[in-house]
Amino acid sequence: MKIENVKGTFDYSGSEQQIREYIKDTLKSVFKLYGYEPLETPILCNFDLLALKYNPEDEILKEIYKVTDQGKRNLGLRYDLTIPFAKFITIEKGLTLPYKRYEIGDVFRDGPVKAGRNRQFVQCDVDVVGLDGANIEEEIISIFIRGMREFDIPFEIKINNRKLMQGIIESLGITLEEDISSVIKTIDKMDKIPRDDLMNELLLLGITENNQNLLMKYFNMSLDELKEEFKNVDNKNIIEGLQELNDLMELLDYSSYREYIKFAPTLARGQEYYTGNVFEVYAVNSGIKSSIGGGGRYDKLITNWIQDGNSYPAVGISFGLNVIYEILKNREEFTSKSMVDLYIVPMDTFKESLKLADTIRNFDIKVEVEMKNKKVKKALDYANRENIPYVIVLGENEINERKIKLKEMNTGKEYEISLDNISEINQVIL
Repeated sequence: MKIENVKGTFDYSGSEQQIREYIKDTLKSVFKLYGYEPLETPILCNFDLLALKYNPEDEILKEIYKVTDQGKRNLGLRYDLTIPFAKFITIEKGLTLPYKRYEIGDVFRDGPVKAGRNRQFVQCDVDVVGLDGANIEEEIISIFIRGMREFDIPFEIKINNRKLMQGIIESLGITLEEDISSVIKTIDKMDKIPRDDLMNELLLLGITENNQNLLMKYFNMSLDELKEEFKNVDNKNIIEGLQELNDLMELLDYSSYREYIKFAPTLARGQEYYTGNVFEVYAVNSGIKSSIGGGGRYDKLITNWIQDGNSYPAVGISFGLNVIYEILKNREEFTSKSMVDLYIVPMDTFKESLKLADTIRNFDIKVEVEMKNKKVKKALDYANRENIPYVIVLGENEINERKIKLKEMNTGKEYEISLDNISEINQVIL
């Protein structure tokens, strides 16, 4: 048997995993600033739950990893964190709304593999249930902006509205829900495939040449042009879609966030559960074509599941950890950073070195003790190779004199520290 990773899955060790933990910790800090609480949901889900909102031919259903348990139940690995969140809200009793949560966890999709897109990957989500309107959407987008600023990644946020897309298609006389859904999925490819291929797909859906040309016209308009084009329309979805976009854009203008925003009339997001404004974040000049994150409003999903006569509006976003990792992994501050702050080299003082290491760790300093009896030169070579910034060589003289020398490897500078006042090491290392 050839021992290897499953296609689209990877091991991350050492500095690689350190970067990934940094991304998680950074986003957790951002989420907590906005009052979101942590939630953990199961990776295993009932397959019927995962497939509930889709037609049998939908691409997402082909990407679900299907499994069965010993009871022959049909299960699947979650493909996002939104469906498990909606399930949690549906079955959990006594929650106070609005409920705001974040979750960071693995999801699985049996789809194409490329840079930033694996088959097992980590999503970092925030969701809110119980609030409608643009106010909470502005907060959600500001979380995107704060997170990307923390990572110092140049970015843009594309915004659109599913109601607006649906209304434009309805205005051409296309009214069957499944036909509208198929056209939206095709329009979503407008920036990704050649125009002729797009037209052929629309033709296969039964869209006339005249309507094809109108779709091309409308879905290449700016937001202001669409407002003017449909200012006298009586289509409810167009009216509500334009109003929802306008309300959000006004708030983003007031918050000085508009510089990051780009209206994208063809943006649909793949999931069928989106009902209003939708968002996607892209890194600028990164070489990564995939979105870094996305989300939107899904007001009907939880409402339809609970069916108690009440409305449960919801909105959420997701950061893709793997894509962010691909952008950050080659930065010098990560490639040159060691997981160890201090390296202690014992010279026949192993017991004393272990005790000293434990004492120094009390100050939140990461310490490694040399355990292979390396000579001093080889030990220093190791420290340089591993980018360990500080070294202590501990011999009997240091023990007897109660003084050690802390060497800074980059500069060669040495600091004398008293063993009787070891806390002085904080002034150098931290």
